[in-house]
Amino acid sequence: MYPMHFAPPFQAPPFGQQPNASGHPVGAVFLGFFVSVIVSLLYNGLVLATYKDQSLTASHTLYLVHALVNGAIVGCLVGLVGHRSSGAHIGGAVIAALGAFFGFTNSVPLILAESQSPSAIGDMMESDPFLPARAWWNNEIDGGVDWFSPLALLIAAAAAWGLAYLIGKSRRRA
Repeated sequence: MYPMHFAPPFQAPPFGQQPNASGHPVGAVFLGFFVSVIVSLLYNGLVLATYKDQSLTASHTLYLVHALVNGAIVGCLVGLVGHRSSGAHIGGAVIAALGAFFGFTNSVPLILAESQSPSAIGDMMESDPFLPARAWWNNEIDGGVDWFSPLALLIAAAAAWGLAYLIGKSRRRA
């Protein structure tokens, strides 16, 4: 029988020094979600205020800018709060992409309510509840796929992950 080897006793870090673990990945993802909802609501308000005067090019540009801004803000906050957590970076990218998607799809019922009546939302939900998602995917001119929509998701996710990674990497471990 071999003799037992005892591990050295746990030594706490010196007074005033933090342990090596840093960041709050779960808090970073929740903060990213909260801010993504706010950015999407601001986008909805902007679309609702300007949809009558927008051309198709202006609409696509505004949506791509919204996706970039949503991804950038979420990525910065996730990097600052989540530090080097890969899970937080990936979570921020998913949240930013979802924020870009729901920013567009939530504006469709708002436009419907203003252009027709608030009861039109109820009629839409009874007859075709996936109309906003189909409007996001389909091109309204020739009925084909609107490639700006998936491109916006990619932009939002890449901006969020890239900024979270860069900012989180630059954060020193406390």
